[in-house]
Amino acid sequence: MDLVRDLLRGVVPVHVLHHAAENGGVYGAWMTDELAHHGYRISPGTLYPLLQRLEDAGLLTSQEQTVDGRVRRVYTATTAGIDELGNLRRVIGELSGELLDPSPREDNSC
Repeated sequence: MDLVRDLLRGVVPVHVLHHAAENGGVYGAWMTDELAHHGYRISPGTLYPLLQRLEDAGLLTSQEQTVDGRVRRVYTATTAGIDELGNLRRVIGELSGELLDPSPREDNSC
């Protein structure tokens, strides 16, 4: 069982939304390199269906643009995607705060 890999796999959509919102858009090859930089190797056969699902859900939009002399499909976050990213950041912040805070909680319930 590789829990780090499982965690990374779970946050890939969040990472994609983050960069699509913050960087003014992303394209597949760049996103693959960015994810690899963080230790997650993702194949195009995994990434492009994820991008399509995010677009189908209304969280991303795409258009063809010329990037570095090549025509690429660039994905940008929609207003709904930015809103969802805000929700995800809040949830991740709460969870990471709990996991990283060494002080004991008064309420030991889940």
